[in-house]
Amino acid sequence: MCRKIINNWLSLAEYDLATAKALLQTRRYLYVASMCQQAIEKILKACYVKHHAATPPYTHNLLRLVAELPCKADMDARMLEFVETLNSYYIESRYTEDIEELAKLMTQDKANLVLTSTQELFEWIKGRL
Repeated sequence: MCRKIINNWLSLAEYDLATAKALLQTRRYLYVASMCQQAIEKILKACYVKHHAATPPYTHNLLRLVAELPCKADMDARMLEFVETLNSYYIESRYTEDIEELAKLMTQDKANLVLTSTQELFEWIKGRL
């Protein structure tokens, strides 16, 4: 049963990562970062299920998820810093007043960097599933 749930989280994470790539091509840079955050959140939840055989916490906080996983001990400072950065790209749909300000900060170069870094982190985490 756990393997099925893990595979479901992984499938959702891969879909979000593919969506981030598509959004980059359509120049929706803010949402590239948002989908990257979602992809990492979901793959971390897959890891949570694997290691705890339990439903992951209902949180979007990537640092909280990482803190509850054994892989945290293997993450270097650069990886943890990137996880913290990704945390800031979670967009709470109920609070849309900040979206315009956030969108101004996300350039094509920055979106490319976020996507590339996400892909690297994603593969690293996937290797621990």
